[in-house]
Amino acid sequence: MGEDKEQRRQGHPLLRGGGTRKEPYTHGFSATQMLSLTAACGALVPSLPPDSGHSKAVRDFFLASAADPPIPDEVAQLMSAMCLREAQALVRTLLWLLGTRLGTLALCGTRCLSPRFPFVRRFAEMPVERREDALRRWSRETVFPPLRLFFLLLKVFCLYVFYSLTDENSENPHWRAIGYSPPTDDDAATTEEEEESKSTKRPLDDGVIETVHHTDASLAASLADKGLTVTDDAARNVCMVECDVAIVGSGCGGGVAAAVLAAAGHKVVVVEKGSYFTARDYTSIEGPSMSQLYERGGFVSTLSGSGLLLAGSTVGGGSAVNWSACIKTPDGVRGEWAGEHGLPLFASADYTAAMDAVFRRLGVTSGCEEEGLQNKVLRVGCEKLGYKVEPVARNSSEGHFCGSCGYGCRTGDKRGTDTTWLVDAVARGAVILTGCKAEKLLFTDARGSKKRCVGVVAASSNPKIARKVEVRAKVTVSACGSLLTPVLLRGSGLKNPHIGKNLHLHPIAMAWGYFPPDTPVPELQKGKMYEGGIITSLHKVEAGDGLPHRAILETPLMGVAGAGTQFPWVSGRDMKERMLKYGRTVHIFSLVRDRGSGTVHGERRIAYHMDPADRENQREGLRHALRVLVAAGATEVGTHRSDGQRLKCEGASEKALEEFLDGVTVVRGPQSKSETWSLCCTAHQMGSCRMGATAEDGAVDTRGESWEAERLYVCDGSVLPSAVGVNPMITIQSVAYCLATGIAEQLKCDLSSGKN
Repeated sequence: MGEDKEQRRQGHPLLRGGGTRKEPYTHGFSATQMLSLTAACGALVPSLPPDSGHSKAVRDFFLASAADPPIPDEVAQLMSAMCLREAQALVRTLLWLLGTRLGTLALCGTRCLSPRFPFVRRFAEMPVERREDALRRWSRETVFPPLRLFFLLLKVFCLYVFYSLTDENSENPHWRAIGYSPPTDDDAATTEEEEESKSTKRPLDDGVIETVHHTDASLAASLADKGLTVTDDAARNVCMVECDVAIVGSGCGGGVAAAVLAAAGHKVVVVEKGSYFTARDYTSIEGPSMSQLYERGGFVSTLSGSGLLLAGSTVGGGSAVNWSACIKTPDGVRGEWAGEHGLPLFASADYTAAMDAVFRRLGVTSGCEEEGLQNKVLRVGCEKLGYKVEPVARNSSEGHFCGSCGYGCRTGDKRGTDTTWLVDAVARGAVILTGCKAEKLLFTDARGSKKRCVGVVAASSNPKIARKVEVRAKVTVSACGSLLTPVLLRGSGLKNPHIGKNLHLHPIAMAWGYFPPDTPVPELQKGKMYEGGIITSLHKVEAGDGLPHRAILETPLMGVAGAGTQFPWVSGRDMKERMLKYGRTVHIFSLVRDRGSGTVHGERRIAYHMDPADRENQREGLRHALRVLVAAGATEVGTHRSDGQRLKCEGASEKALEEFLDGVTVVRGPQSKSETWSLCCTAHQMGSCRMGATAEDGAVDTRGESWEAERLYVCDGSVLPSAVGVNPMITIQSVAYCLATGIAEQLKCDLSSGKN
């Protein structure tokens, strides 16, 4: 039971723009809270008098306010869906207080006073200028940090909705003024061959079962049709499936493991909580794409609010939405893992061969026919400073010019696990169950000091499927990533102290530079920052004396709503003026191999603290990034620090530049005691169930098997002993290739010896 062909021809509706909301709002905010929230939105994005010289689109943009419906209700809805309960409680409480006179006086001070009775205004009654001033004060609050967190939540959700909300035509009314035009179906003529391809089956159709389209009865029948042994246990409200290998997750780890184990002749079932999309479904429209392709819509944050953690949540996992960078595990890191961590795998020829096999299957290319604006700026700036620039290999063709691969590659050129390894697995009989979230692992009674894992219980997100799916298997593999594998293992009763610990994130700091179209460098005069391959060049900030590099400089995907949430807010006018320059504002980030680490305490409960050495390396990388932007010809540069730190480059002396760079700092998030702070956004999660030579060193052994439960393996980024220091896709897939090969050999030995 699948989608009808006409629905596929029109594109998957879940990745389209929202249009007019058909369902009622369920956010539960009271009328008083909504008045306060609307007033806050109107201060963050106020209606401003436009300059008569502006175009109509720009005039309309300045006149628009985030207080206009339906934005406040959409903000409330998003907050209620994405915020942790503590954050929701904070927001609701402070909004309620701002609906009272005494509460407004306590939170806004004299700004709410009026010469007329009753002399104290509620927040919604204050003039917009005073509301803006109150927001600025909250953003700098050091005595009561929760007030600054309140400001951050208001700012992030309000600006995200304002710039991502789309109508029934998948358009936002302000994109024209900003100069943002994402690729659409109308941008290119559709050939007869392309039209025909839309009616053919998708690459995984022979093996995928999308639970969103099923009921209890049809799901059981569809599982049986795929060659699985199915027992419908009505008494326990369970649909039981038998197979050789159950894999939770379909990303870089799970996809590779599925292919290797299916190729070895084993019946594989992949359990994936995300949905299945293909190139024909992707639209590059930021809001719905983030909602459908990322964990919690991209709103997973650390508990302190200092960082947003982007993790793929779809068939293909992170490989479906990452930025294509293919970098092999550095030799120094391999040596460290083999020597200091006692893991000989990483120094072996088998691991080298695995990386080569991964490169071949992904069709990795080392060249780039044409770079986008951001990578051109990085290269030009580095060359002018005498810095070394390295090309970045990609799992796409050399002509791949897609700047929206983070929302799914519309061209189908990028090769994630959904178009490579999983296709191989399905061709060998693997079954992929989508829209189905693993809840707990199943164990038999302990054998000596170890339990034995015999499968996993999962639940469909489809309310029409009431029964749990119980996948019974000889071997179970957790590959749901560094944020969720620890949650699954801990929630199933495992107690190894390393489960959830040693989480590495490759923290980044962002620099920006504005390049007007008339910039003096000819090759930088055309293009927008969101066009072209996302990462095609990098620079390593060397430490000297033969030491490892301190940071690497790369360029990000920065959607228009993402830019709104990342840019510092110092006033409503300043933010609108920043956004008018969005298309020509180039970003470069400084990424460090973090020595510090964090802890996964539970689902969406992640604590992380940077090591002082990491902070200093990040600062040095940020200073290098700013130098590169200035050298390339930026007229203005800055950071994302909350005070709007920036420098006008025109006419600035070398001394002025050095003074500016001396003031560049890498500051903590909104809970810090400093008046200035920044919000970090990371996309690499590693190490939360790390591999160790002994149970005292890690959560799994050198074969990826749990120290506590036999036949339970981990094959994802969480097994990495520490941060890898470069984009980790190739490392994760290579480790999964080696571990899955070992699992296949173990199953073969068990079969020959008669073990079950």
